[in-house]
Amino acid sequence: MKKFLQQAALVGVFLGSASFSSAQGLTRTMVLKEDVSIAGREAVMAKVEVAPGAIAGWHTHPGEEISYIMEGEATLMIAGQPNRKVKAGEGFVIPAGVVHNGKPLASPAAAPQ
Repeated sequence: MKKFLQQAALVGVFLGSASFSSAQGLTRTMVLKEDVSIAGREAVMAKVEVAPGAIAGWHTHPGEEISYIMEGEATLMIAGQPNRKVKAGEGFVIPAGVVHNGKPLASPAAAPQ
């Protein structure tokens, strides 16, 4: 797993389109893609790994994002809301079409000599 801070990964379920943009420093691994009971929608589950210094970039999804932080911590930025810290063991939901972003709280550094 790529490290940022103390490693961070999101596992998310997105109801909507399965298309993912590929931001530099982010690795998305498709876990599951299935039709759901809502016509024209599908559930998409992906594992997202964030490299040191990377930032997701402002973006939206056509469906709800439901995510869980597996490791590390980050700042979650959602339009119209104050920034908030999310850490391992926590989850969050971002409504469909809402602009959002995420970034590490710190960058890893070598121990001083």
